[in-house]
Amino acid sequence: MTGVCPNQQIEAMIARGEISAEPAILPAQIQPASLDLRLGTVAYRVRASFLAGEGRSVSERLAEFEMHRIDITDGAVLEKGCVYLVPLMEALSLPGDVTAVANAKSSTGRLDLLTRTITDGGTEFDRVPAGYSGPLYAEICPRSFSVLVRPGMRLNQIRFRQGQAVLSDADLTALHAESPLVDGPAVIQDGLGFSVDLRLPNTDLVGYRAKPHTGVIDLDRIGEYDPQEYWEEVRTKDGRIILDPGAFYILVSREAVHIPPMYAAEMAPYLAMVGEFRVHYAGFFDPGFGHAEAGGAGSRGVLEVRCHEAPFVLEHGQVVGRLVYERMAEMPTQLYGAGIASNYQGQGLKLSKHFKSAQ
Repeated sequence: MTGVCPNQQIEAMIARGEISAEPAILPAQIQPASLDLRLGTVAYRVRASFLAGEGRSVSERLAEFEMHRIDITDGAVLEKGCVYLVPLMEALSLPGDVTAVANAKSSTGRLDLLTRTITDGGTEFDRVPAGYSGPLYAEICPRSFSVLVRPGMRLNQIRFRQGQAVLSDADLTALHAESPLVDGPAVIQDGLGFSVDLRLPNTDLVGYRAKPHTGVIDLDRIGEYDPQEYWEEVRTKDGRIILDPGAFYILVSREAVHIPPMYAAEMAPYLAMVGEFRVHYAGFFDPGFGHAEAGGAGSRGVLEVRCHEAPFVLEHGQVVGRLVYERMAEMPTQLYGAGIASNYQGQGLKLSKHFKSAQ
């Protein structure tokens, strides 16, 4: 069967021991098209980000780069600007025809918490080759805020697929004609184009910019923090903003996205040729995201934007990213937003779940 493995196939992989964990995987970790991964009990502060490299293990390379280790059993702070490696509770023993790809969870990306998965023998972040057998590790680099973590926290997630599942532009055009993927015209070129909305209705508030000197965020505390202590409001009356080098922004897409139940999507970084910035981090859109069958009526994509070397003018309607759609191997038995804890169904401009909602 070709395509992205839905929740019931992930459950079967766990039953067969192709995905294992200590302690055992919890039902709440299984999403419609992915599995949440959990932090283990120790974090290693490392000198620099690294990949194991072909034929080498992460533990072997860790001996080269480790500065000190932190027991996070009772909670520990990962400092802004530092790089950490955390062994995950889950391990894989994949069949020879199954690959995997990992990504940060939505709330992780919205905190500018760079989280990537690495493997033994790995030559790419977040990519797991067919037939891989071994442990998984999370590399964590808090970019804007220091964070308090504990074992079992779920900062990243992993998808499994058999064969080629990505839709061509022709397939995507046909799917949009059959079941609209965005409200309005679709810009389809190497995926579905995503543009930024800098003219939100009835307000000049168009986004948020992370403040440089803030307190620690405990990732277990939901709806706890005052946004004003961590974020500056970004406002514009003319549909344009200037991105500052090194700054991190939360913006929102102009398009309301629909992911039909037999499909999943991944946010891909846009070509650097469009400007000195990157839209990145949280990349998975589950089956049912924004779709009517899962109680949605289109959901905006929240854009996590970091500007690089030079100030850059971002204008309303500018294409900043693209969604790559993939076929599911079979219909999931659960959909995003339909009877599961889905924090962002029907979202607009929205900070992570750790912050109080605007009154």
